[in-house]
Amino acid sequence: MEKKFYTFLIFPGAHGKLRSVRLPFYAVHIVLAFSVVGLLSAVALSSSYARMLLKVANYNSVRSEREALRVQYRALENTVTQTNAKLGSLQSLASEVALSYGFGVPRRPSLPQSVVAMALEGNSGLESGFSASIYAFRLMKAAASGSRENSVIQSLIHNPPLDSNTMPSIWPVRGHVTGGFGERMDPLNGEEGAFHSGMDIAAPAGTPVEAPADGIVFSSGPDSGYGNAVLIDHGFGITTKYGHLSRVDVVIGQEVKRGQIIGAVGETGRTTGPHLHYEVHIHETPVNPAKYLRG
Repeated sequence: MEKKFYTFLIFPGAHGKLRSVRLPFYAVHIVLAFSVVGLLSAVALSSSYARMLLKVANYNSVRSEREALRVQYRALENTVTQTNAKLGSLQSLASEVALSYGFGVPRRPSLPQSVVAMALEGNSGLESGFSASIYAFRLMKAAASGSRENSVIQSLIHNPPLDSNTMPSIWPVRGHVTGGFGERMDPLNGEEGAFHSGMDIAAPAGTPVEAPADGIVFSSGPDSGYGNAVLIDHGFGITTKYGHLSRVDVVIGQEVKRGQIIGAVGETGRTTGPHLHYEVHIHETPVNPAKYLRG
C-alpha cells in the first residue's frame, strides 16, 4: 500500500534555497489531536479557575456577613448585659429595703403601690420604669433610716425588729478585698460588664472561714464554678454563700453559730488563685455584702 504524505514547501527568500518537508499522514493527525486535547484542557482549567474565583467571592461575602452579624450580636449582648445589671441593681436595692423593714415572708417583697405613687409624685421627669423604681426604693430606704421628712412613708409599712444574731455582720475571713460586688471585667475570659454577685477576699489557702451569723447549713459540697461551697440560711430571707473552699467542715442541716468555722480558703472551681468568694442574698437576690460587715 502506498504511504500518504503531506509535503510542506519552505521558501526562505529570493536568495534562499527552496526546501520541502514531508510528513506522514498519521503524524499530522497526531499533532492535530494533541492540539485539540490541549485546547480542551485549557478551557477546562479556565472554567475551574473561574469557579474557584466565584467560590472565593462567595466566601468573602459570607465572611463579611458573619462579621456584621458578630458586631450586631456583640451590640445586643452589651445591651442585655446593661439591662441585666440594671435589673440586678434594682433587685439588690429592693432586697436591702426588705431587710431594712424585716420582711419575714420567704419570697421577694412587693413594693406597696402607695409608695410608688408617692415616689412618682412631684418627680414627673423620671422614667416610669427603672429610674422610678430606684427612686421609690431609695425613699423607702431613707424611711428605714428614721428620717423625719419620710415619716409618711414610715407609717405605710410595719417594721418588726430583726434578730441581731442572724445579721451577717462579721467578716467570714480577714484579707484584702480583690473583687467587689457589681459589674466588672471577668478575670478569666476578659469579658466586660460581667456581674459579680459577691465579693472576693484574698487569703492564704487553708485560712479558716467563719460563719458571720447564726444559721442552718442549707447546702455544702461541690457547686459548679463555685468549687467547694457552703450555703447558710440565717432566717428572715437572709442566706450567705462561701465559694472556692479547700475543705468543708459542716454538713447539710447542721446548726452553726456566729464565728464557728465552716471551712477553709482554697482555689477550687472557677478561680485564678486562693480566695473566698462571699455572697449575701436577701430573698434569693444577691446584695452587696460589704454593706453589712463591721470592722
